[in-house]
Amino acid sequence: MLADFLSFAEQTAREAGALTLEYFLTDGARAEFKSDDTPVTIADRKAEELIRSRIAGAYPDHQIVGEEYGTTEGSPDYRWIIDPIDGTKSFVHGVPLYAVLIALEIQGKMEVGCAYFPALDEIISAATGLGAQWNGKPCRVSEVASIDRAVCAHIDTAYFGKNGKGEPWERLQKAVYYNAGWCDAYGYLLVATGRAEIMLDPVMAVWDCGPFPPIFKEAGGYFGDWSGNEGRIDGGEALATNAALRDEVVALLQG
Repeated sequence: MLADFLSFAEQTAREAGALTLEYFLTDGARAEFKSDDTPVTIADRKAEELIRSRIAGAYPDHQIVGEEYGTTEGSPDYRWIIDPIDGTKSFVHGVPLYAVLIALEIQGKMEVGCAYFPALDEIISAATGLGAQWNGKPCRVSEVASIDRAVCAHIDTAYFGKNGKGEPWERLQKAVYYNAGWCDAYGYLLVATGRAEIMLDPVMAVWDCGPFPPIFKEAGGYFGDWSGNEGRIDGGEALATNAALRDEVVALLQG
């Protein structure tokens, strides 16, 4: 059953991604700004409509939670969590690092996750017990065990101070080898595929990170909150690391 859900998520993400490419690098990528000052485009809305339509057609009893259209009621045992464009700022500015995120929570546990990067044609996905796949091949986190050799990906550095997490961020960025501003889902892709060791966000909504618990579990890494609670997506923050650095990174963030 999980394999079927995973295949559905991958196909749906690719279809939504193809739709976003119709607007990418065109005047259709022009943004409006929501009440929280985050951008939204017609591509965000159209892609979410497509994803919701496909889910409703295949699984009409399932609940859906999405960034642009909120919650569609259904069985709480099956909850699809979607972000039609994660990285809308990148999308608007013609940067190809944005992603379509689709995940399925079953009885309170994130079991299926898919992140598709349309402009790069990269996809990473996983389901519990089925491994993590990057472009159709198995992927793993890195084995780097020294934090002074770790690459740390991150969001806009101003966000840490604005959200009361400037001190933990200062400790971490001074401890690692290299800090790279590859933010949003792309940073998590890098960690899950062994090309970076740490990615963190001081602020995170559930639709921004739904796919990552199963992806990191299956790739041998950690995804959760800054306190070490693995698999958590509703803590308002997010952290991903390889297994070797997990405890040290959590300790640094906790002070």
